[in-house]
Amino acid sequence: MITIWGRTDSSNVQATLWALTELGLPFERIDAGQRFGVTDTPAFRAMNPNGTIPVLCDGDNPPLWETGAILRYLANAYGAAPFWPDELIARTEIDRWAEWAKVTIAVNFTVPIFWRVVRTPAADRDTDAIDAATAALDDRLAIADARLATHPFIAGDDFTLADIQLGHILYRYFDIPIPRRPLPALRDYYDRLTTRPAYRETVMVSYEALRA
Repeated sequence: MITIWGRTDSSNVQATLWALTELGLPFERIDAGQRFGVTDTPAFRAMNPNGTIPVLCDGDNPPLWETGAILRYLANAYGAAPFWPDELIARTEIDRWAEWAKVTIAVNFTVPIFWRVVRTPAADRDTDAIDAATAALDDRLAIADARLATHPFIAGDDFTLADIQLGHILYRYFDIPIPRRPLPALRDYYDRLTTRPAYRETVMVSYEALRA
């Protein structure tokens, strides 16, 4: 049995839950983090000394932390082509886009934009900083838009691990009130993701509990 510790409104946990659901893997989830606590307990810190979520345990294997590492583990242990090919070059192409989505998109959205819009009281929001961060992010998302203008998915013709890393950010990106640049191919890609049952179940989740 796979067990995952983390709250459903954590974007990193959502990426993991989406992957588990797309792969058809049964799992148990335990609330942890923010209002649920748990992450500061000795038992949790024994699994993850950082005290962050998600943490995933698969049977008797050692606990895993860091979302990217968890997703690659799931892909290697349970995925198959085209989601995660055996052939090195094809797999590396997917891994490249997955890493790009995590480092270039998620990092430049979550704290600089989402936290400033949702997790900051309205009176304390720095709208100039939000606008500047959104413009910088849209410069990066334009790379995805150009790619998606000629490919149905970010790594090519098929849904892969890279789509998990990019797509889980897009629900909040398109949902919060920010001055987004028109990126039609990216928007079409997002609209297609929203038709996936696993995406609707694990990513399109209320974040009202996070509001300041």
